[in-house]
Amino acid sequence: MDETVAEYIRRTVLKIPRDEIKMMLQKWGFLSEAQLQTLNFHQIKDNISQDVVQLCEENSAGIKQAAALDITYNHIYQNKRMWSVYRMKKSGEEVEYFDIADFKKKFKQILQSALKNVTITFKEYEDNAIWIRVAWGTPYKKPNQYKPSYVVYHSQTPYVFISASVLKSNLPLLCQALIVASNYHDIREMELRSHSLNSLKDIVFKRYSQNFDTYTPKPLQRENVEPENADIMIIHENRSEKERIHRLNQEFFGTGPQPKLEFAQYRLETMFRSDPKMNVLDKKEPFRCLVKFSSPHLLESLKSLAPAGVADAPLSPLLTCIPHKARNFFKIREKKCLLSESFVSP
Repeated sequence: MDETVAEYIRRTVLKIPRDEIKMMLQKWGFLSEAQLQTLNFHQIKDNISQDVVQLCEENSAGIKQAAALDITYNHIYQNKRMWSVYRMKKSGEEVEYFDIADFKKKFKQILQSALKNVTITFKEYEDNAIWIRVAWGTPYKKPNQYKPSYVVYHSQTPYVFISASVLKSNLPLLCQALIVASNYHDIREMELRSHSLNSLKDIVFKRYSQNFDTYTPKPLQRENVEPENADIMIIHENRSEKERIHRLNQEFFGTGPQPKLEFAQYRLETMFRSDPKMNVLDKKEPFRCLVKFSSPHLLESLKSLAPAGVADAPLSPLLTCIPHKARNFFKIREKKCLLSESFVSP
């Protein structure tokens, strides 16, 4: 077995928590159950990794087997990577039969014809997900196995989830291979990123239900209250306000946990509004801006704004509709938006 392969397998094993090494090796499926029984999983991880490498040498493991172990690791610990969502488009609405063998063949042909030194590994999972690992090299250097790109493609859907390597210059080639292999004609980034791959899937596959624009504000009903009943009314109003905020949060965000979204971006375009007499703006040019949101858990953070008293309820539809807009590429052009309110002259 090549020393580079042995070292890569050893480092991959060292990344796994010791209590989960046996489970990981079983899912990998390269070592037999009899070989796994010979391993002492109670010793230090460095010794375990050396023993695993020794067994792999007996089985003549190559770079494909080492890459398969890395895919197994990243499939289980997928939240350790940052994932971006891409959407592909066809020229028509035709539905074609998906052939996994043909997909793999075309994908390899595109990359290998453009780049000599590249390692491509596929692994299929039960949810129709095809995991693709691409280790990039150069015409004069072998592929760097420590900085691969990952692609998760669900057949019969236009969505692709990509965790790119540091070599972003290879991303256009990767996208080209995807659209050719899957018989699409275009691919665009949705500007939607997160460490939680499952949350991104929930959003784009519409497995996350959320109500939109269901709230119609009603005028407050106030009654004449005697001074001695003022305290009781204040308590009642506070309780009613909390109940109102809770109800609105449920209407907009639902009752279940939110998908773990960490980044969202709006491209806004609105007209500058001011008193015509003030002559602030002669040209009728739109006001354009880029608004970015980032948080360890963006949707839960937005959901907590009103209950915490940081924002009024209901929140702006620009915030509550983020999962819905994400499926529409996050390219939002609003003719009237809340940002324009700050430019209204008194």
